[in-house]
Amino acid sequence: MKLVAGNSNRALAEAIAAYLNLPLTKSVVRRFADMEVFVEIQENVRGEDVFVIQSTSYPANDHLMELLIIIDALKRASAKRITAVLPYFGYARQDRKPQARTPISAKLVANLVTTAGADRVLTLDLHAGQIQGFFDIPTDNLFAAPVLTSDIQSHYDGEKLMVVSPDVGGVVRARAIAKRIDADLAIVDKRRERAGESEVMNIIGDVKGRSCILVDDIVDSAGTLCNAAQALLDQGATQVSAYVTHGVLSGGAVARVSASALKELVITDSIHATEAVRVSSNIRVVSIAPLIGEAMLRTAEERSVSSLFD
Repeated sequence: MKLVAGNSNRALAEAIAAYLNLPLTKSVVRRFADMEVFVEIQENVRGEDVFVIQSTSYPANDHLMELLIIIDALKRASAKRITAVLPYFGYARQDRKPQARTPISAKLVANLVTTAGADRVLTLDLHAGQIQGFFDIPTDNLFAAPVLTSDIQSHYDGEKLMVVSPDVGGVVRARAIAKRIDADLAIVDKRRERAGESEVMNIIGDVKGRSCILVDDIVDSAGTLCNAAQALLDQGATQVSAYVTHGVLSGGAVARVSASALKELVITDSIHATEAVRVSSNIRVVSIAPLIGEAMLRTAEERSVSSLFD
C-alpha cells in the first residue's frame, strides 16, 4: 500500500498517513515556468496498491490537472491498482443541465479521472449521490456523519436540539444526523432568485426554545446558512450552529459568517483551511483523516467500507 499526495491538501494527507502509520511516497509535483504541471514519483511503485490523495478544491482546475497527471505517472510506472481519494470532489454541483446548452461537468470530470487510469474512487459526501453513477469504475461515497455526530454530542450534550436542513434537497442528509443524535428535524424553505443568492421564506417545524444545528454538505458563499440562522432565531430558536462537510468559503464568506448570527460553523478538513478560516473566532475545523484512513485501509484489505456507517 502506497500513499501519494498532491498539493491541494498536504496537511490532510499527512494526517491520513499518520493514522495508517505509513510514510507518504516520495514524489515531486511542481510547475514549469509556463505553469504546466510536472510530476515525478521518486519511489518504485511497480505492482503496488496506490492511493492518490487530492481534493479538487480551489484552484480547482490546477488541482484536477495534478490529480490526472499523478494518476498517469503511476499508471506508466506499473502500479497494480490506483485509487483516487477525493476528500472534496470539485464540479459536483454541475451534475445536471439546469437549462439549455449547459454542460454536465461532473460527468466530464468523472470521465477524465477514469481515462487517466484510476481503478477506483474514494470520495466524501458527494453533493448528489447519483454522481457515483457517472464513474464507470467502483466508487465509494463516504459520509462525514459519524465525525459530525460525535462532535455535536460532545459539544451540545444535554441541550434541546433540533437538526435543520437549510433547503429541501438536504433533508436526507439532515435526517441521518438527526436520527443519530435522536433529535427532531426542521426544514428551511427558501427561494433562490439567482445563483449565489437565496432568500429564506419559511421554517417548516417548531424551533422555538430549541438549540438548532444546521446541516449541509457544502458552504460556499455562506449566504444561505447566515440567512437561515437569522430566520431560525426570529422563529424563537435559542441559538444556531452549523455543521458542514466541505468548507469552500469563497469570496467574503468568512467575514459573512463572522458577522452572522451563527454561534459557530464547524467544517471538516476535506479542503485545506485558509488563514482567514484558521483565525476566525466562530469557525472550527474537525478532522476526517481517521475516517478516510480507515476506509483506505479496508479498501486495501478488501474489507467492507459500508460497515463504517452502520
